Amino acid sequence: MAHFNINRVVLVGRLTRDPELRALPSGTSVCSLRIACNSSRRDGEGDFIERPNYFDVSVYGASGETVSQYMRRGSRVAVDGRLEWREWETAEQERRQAVSVVADTVQFLDSPGERSQAGAPGEAGAGEGEELGAGEDERELVGVGAGAEEDDLVF
Repeated sequence: MAHFNINRVVLVGRLTRDPELRALPSGTSVCSLRIACNSSRRDGEGDFIERPNYFDVSVYGASGETVSQYMRRGSRVAVDGRLEWREWETAEQERRQAVSVVADTVQFLDSPGERSQAGAPGEAGAGEGEELGAGEDERELVGVGAGAEEDDLVF
């Protein structure tokens, strides 16, 4: 019997800080991002409250270099990738673990003008993936309207 595993993550949100680009010892570039995605729920009085969720994302290679060049804190972004679990030991011999997202695809959701206004370097028209979601509302991209209840979600 064949085993089939699915490990996919799709996030739409905003960067909480500027991207950080660094090089691995192998020479491969990796860009670290932190994305905030809000989730809505009804409270006891029936009002909607939003709660932010924060995700660490790694983007490797040329894609990571492009992200670090054109995106800034507050930029809207869509990420498609997979979860990665890692474990390490601190200098004090404590075991730590974390789950983060490794991006396969990163889409810029801000228009070129919005990116240039945010202080992004380079030409205003230089960006990838603008055909997917440029000028659209974030809720439309994930298929959930404002005020949707948990039972309204379609998977």
